[in-house]
Amino acid sequence: MKKKRNIIVGQSGGPTAAINASLAGVYRTARERGYQKVYGMLHGVQGLLEEKYIDLSEHITNELDEEILKRTPASFLGTCRYKLPPIHEGMETYEKIFGILEKLEIDVFIYIGGNDSMDTIKKLSDYAILKGYEQRFIGCPKTIDNDLALTDHTPGYGSAAKYIGTSMKEIIRDGICMEYDKGVVTIVEIMGRNAGWLTGASALSKGEDCEGPDLIYLPELDFDIKKFGEKIKKLLKEKGSIVVAVSEGIHTKDGTYVCDLGESIDFVDAFGHKQLSGTASYLASYIAGEFGCKTRSIELSTMQRSASHLASRIDISEAAEIGGAAVKAADEGESGEMVVFKRLSNDPYQCTTEVKNVHKIANEEKLVPREWINKEGDYVTKEFITYVKPLIQGDVAPIMVDGIPRHLYAPKELNQVHVPKK
Repeated sequence: MKKKRNIIVGQSGGPTAAINASLAGVYRTARERGYQKVYGMLHGVQGLLEEKYIDLSEHITNELDEEILKRTPASFLGTCRYKLPPIHEGMETYEKIFGILEKLEIDVFIYIGGNDSMDTIKKLSDYAILKGYEQRFIGCPKTIDNDLALTDHTPGYGSAAKYIGTSMKEIIRDGICMEYDKGVVTIVEIMGRNAGWLTGASALSKGEDCEGPDLIYLPELDFDIKKFGEKIKKLLKEKGSIVVAVSEGIHTKDGTYVCDLGESIDFVDAFGHKQLSGTASYLASYIAGEFGCKTRSIELSTMQRSASHLASRIDISEAAEIGGAAVKAADEGESGEMVVFKRLSNDPYQCTTEVKNVHKIANEEKLVPREWINKEGDYVTKEFITYVKPLIQGDVAPIMVDGIPRHLYAPKELNQVHVPKK
C-alpha cells in the first residue's frame, strides 16, 4: 500500500509579526501539492517529543482563516528553545522523534525559526541519512534579528524594522515638545543580541519632518562609555532633547555586555544565550549621575516582534512566499537545506528564493558590515538605509472587530501548564 503524503511543521525561537504568514504559506502550498495531512507541532520539537501536535485543517478551515493567520502575531503553534543533543549522545531522543514521524507517516518536516532552529534541522537531516530514514528536512527562516547567514534578509525583520523606525520617530517627537532646565536624554534599547540590524533601523525615523536619533550604537563595535558621555555632554550644549538608540548587546572592549555593568538578568537558555536586558537603564543612570539632567530609558522589548498592526506588506507577503518555497523544495527532493532570499535589485526592489545547505547556516551569525557603520561608530550609513528601506514598504491592514484587530484562535493546548514527562 502506498505511503500517505503527510507533512509536519513547527515554529521555534522568538516569535515575529510574520512567522504565521510563513505557516500559512506552508499550509496552502502543502494542500495545493497534494499532501493529505498537514500537522503542526505544538511548542516545536520539544512538544513533538511529547506527541503534542494538531491537524492544521481543523484550525484553518477557509481562506479567511488564512488571511487572519497571516495577521496574527506570535507563534500560532507555540514555540520553544529546545536544543537537541549531539547525535552520538542522544540516540534515544532521535529514535523517539523518528518513531513519531513514522507513526504519522510524515514525508516532510519543516521548521520555521532562526539560527538555533537550523541546528535542529541540521541534526535531524544528518540522523536521517545516518540511519536511512526517508523523511526530508527543510528550514524556513525567521528572526527579527536578521542575523541568519547566506540569506539577504529574514522574514520578520522588515516588520520589526518598520515598528522601530516608527516608534523612534514618535519618541523623538515626544521629547522635543518638553522643556527641561538641563535637557533630557532618552536611551532606547533595541533587540538584536550580537547583531545591529534592528538598532540600525532606528535611522529610518530620519526624514524631512524628523532629525532621527542623535546617536546609534551597534554591537558590531566596542562601546566606550567615557566617549559616549563626552558626546552626550556636547549634545546637551546644543539641544534640549537627545535620543539615543542602543543595541541590547553592546559591549565594552573586554567583551563585557553593558547590561552586565548594572543589575542584569542571569537567565540563560538551552543554547547558552544570556538574556540581555538593562542596557538603556544603566546608561540612563550613568548620564543622570554625570550631568544631572533628566533621563529616560525605554525598552521596546517584545513589542518589536509582536506589533502585527504595523507589519510590512513586503515582509508578510515574502514570509508566506518562503513558507511555500520550503514545501516546494522538499517536494522536489531537497533535504538538509534552508530556503533563503536572494536580492536581485533595490530599485525596483526584486527578490527571489533559493536553497542553501543548512550546515553553512546553523549556529552562524550574520553581522552588519563595518562599512555600513560610520567612521565614528555612532550611526549607520546610507548603504544601510538603502538595504533596509525596501523591506518596510506597504501596510497590511488588520481585520478589525469592534475596533480591535482579530487574531486566529490559538490551539487551546498552548496555554496549559507544562509538566515534563518523567
